[in-house]
Amino acid sequence: MEMTVAVYEFSRSFPRDELYGLTSQLRRAAVSVASNIAEGRGRLSDGEFRQFLGLAQGSNYEVQTQLLVAKRLKMGEPEQLRKAESLSLETGKMLSGLIASLGAKS
Repeated sequence: MEMTVAVYEFSRSFPRDELYGLTSQLRRAAVSVASNIAEGRGRLSDGEFRQFLGLAQGSNYEVQTQLLVAKRLKMGEPEQLRKAESLSLETGKMLSGLIASLGAKS
C-alpha cells in the first residue's frame, strides 16, 4: 500500500498530456500489486494465493519499468521517484520471500 501511495504522489506532477498514458499505466500497475495480494489472500488454497502473488510480482515489475521510463523522461520530482523506486524494490523482495515460503507449485 505504501508503494502505491508513493507512486500516486510521484505521478501527481506528470504532464497533463500523460494522464491517459504513463500516469494511468503506472498507477494501475501499482494498485494491481496490492489488489492481487489481497485477492489471493482471500482464496481457498496456498496454490491460488501463490498464483496471485505471482501476478502481483509481475505488476511490481511493470511499476519498476514505468518508473525507469519516467526517470528517463525527467518526469516527477527526483525525491519522490527515489521513494517509489525504493518501496517497489522492497515490495519485490517481500513478494519473493512470501512466494518462496509457500513452496513450489504442485
